[in-house]
Amino acid sequence: MRKALAVPAVAIAAAAFPLLTVSAASAHEGAHSYQADLGSVNMSGVTGTGMVTLDGNTATVMIEATGLLAGSPHAQHFHIGALGECPSNDLSDDADGDGFVSVTEAAKYYGAIGTSLTTTGDTSPDSGLAIDRFPTAEGGSISYERTFEVSDDVHQAFEDGTAVLVVHGIDKDGSGAYDGDVMSDLDPSLPMEATAPAACGALEVAQMGAAPAGGAETGAGSTTGTENTAAIGVGALAAAGAVGAGAVAYRRRQAAQA
Repeated sequence: MRKALAVPAVAIAAAAFPLLTVSAASAHEGAHSYQADLGSVNMSGVTGTGMVTLDGNTATVMIEATGLLAGSPHAQHFHIGALGECPSNDLSDDADGDGFVSVTEAAKYYGAIGTSLTTTGDTSPDSGLAIDRFPTAEGGSISYERTFEVSDDVHQAFEDGTAVLVVHGIDKDGSGAYDGDVMSDLDPSLPMEATAPAACGALEVAQMGAAPAGGAETGAGSTTGTENTAAIGVGALAAAGAVGAGAVAYRRRQAAQA
């Protein structure tokens, strides 16, 4: 089986999230923490770390990512329903040879959108296209924190080990904008750079056993640079949620965690 992209976890998470704590209350309530080490897709150079704490269906999400296209919005999602893995960074998954691992080519690994990691408002797959509510990478970095409710199927994907964190949007030609001659597999009026996955990490039980503290209120967000709301095309990211849905059945539920 293909291994999910990963780098040493504990040191990165400790540096990115210095306020991580474990409280007696969260332990009593059965909260569980998950971590994703974001590795580059499409040779984007994007790296980072995501931390998620689930207490029931309440998720506190923290993402730190660098190497992104500065000044541009970057869609980010929990993807579910497939293998819980990431495509290769070396373009070996570029089946059609166009120089990109597209959403269509990557979906067999990480599946469809389960949650849209927006800065405000709705977080369902319906908001997969809400570019005005995804963070903008001012200076090429994103620092995101938000607390909200996830659906039962997303919670189940975390327990099954099939939840994946994906950040979209790359600048392959170094022009400083989403452009180029290769058009998106989701919407042929858009450049592929606008919708291609830039970074990916499988969400696994956090080895530190830690949980983010002090998350934003449900319905609010805290991110770097949400001023730039340039749209990259109506319907494009909604289509991303549909690609690969049901392509691979959920694995059997793992034994209950202690």
